[in-house]
Amino acid sequence: MKLKDRVAVITGSASGIGRASALEFAKEGSRVVVADINLSGARETVKQIEQSSGVAVAVEVDVSMPGSVKEMVENTIHAFGHIDVLFNNAAIQVNKTIEDTTFEEWTREIGINLGGVFLCSKLFLPHLRLSRGCIVNMSSVNGFFVEPACAGYCASKGGIIALTKAMAIDHGKDGIRVNCICPGYIDAGLAWGYFEAQVNPAEARKSAGKLHALGRIGRPEEVARLAVFLASNDGSFITGSAIVVSGGFGTGLPPLS
Repeated sequence: MKLKDRVAVITGSASGIGRASALEFAKEGSRVVVADINLSGARETVKQIEQSSGVAVAVEVDVSMPGSVKEMVENTIHAFGHIDVLFNNAAIQVNKTIEDTTFEEWTREIGINLGGVFLCSKLFLPHLRLSRGCIVNMSSVNGFFVEPACAGYCASKGGIIALTKAMAIDHGKDGIRVNCICPGYIDAGLAWGYFEAQVNPAEARKSAGKLHALGRIGRPEEVARLAVFLASNDGSFITGSAIVVSGGFGTGLPPLS
C-alpha cells in the first residue's frame, strides 16, 4: 500500500496508460480522481476500481481549457479535501509533418499535450504545496529523438521534459517533486490506435517489437508501476528527472523487409 490514504488526480485515465495507472494507484491505497474528456470511459475506470474495493470519482475535463481545469480542481477538493499527486497524462497525437499540419491541429495538440501540463500544474500547485505533494508528467521517448510524420507530437513531448525540469527547480523549495515518464511503444492508447489502423495489427505490433532490445512492445501496467514508484516515498529523492521506460527502444533490430 505505497499510496495509502493519498489522493491522486490522473488525467486521460479513461483508457490506456491512464486507466492502468488509475487501477494501480487505487491498488496501492490511493483515492483516485479519474479525469478525462471522455466521461463514460472515466466512469468505466471508476467502476473497475470500485470492483476491487478501491475509491474513485470520475470527472469530465478538457485539460486545454482553463475553466474546465478549474472545475476539476474544485471537484477534487470537494470530493477528497486535498490532493497529493497530480499525474498529467492526457495527450493526443497528430501524425503529420509540419507542412501538412493545420494551424487548428497544431494549436489543439500543443494545447492538450503541453498546455494541459501547464494548466493542471498551475491550478493544482497551491494545493500540492499544502500537502508537499508531487507531479508526474507523461512525456515520451519522442521527447529525445523524433520519428517521421509526428512533428507536433515530438515538439510537445520535448517541451514537457523541459517544463518538468523547470517546475522541479522552481518548486523544490516547497517540497514538491516533479518528474516525467518517457515510454517507448506501449500497447495502449495512442499506439494501440496506430496498430489497429494497420492492415494487419498483429504484424504491426510484432514489427514494432523488433525495434526494442527486449523484442516486444510494452504493456500499460509496466508504465503504471513506474508512476506509482515516482508518486510514492520510494521516489522521495527523485525530482527533475525524465525516466525512460521503453524496453530498449531504438536498440533492437530493424524490422525484417
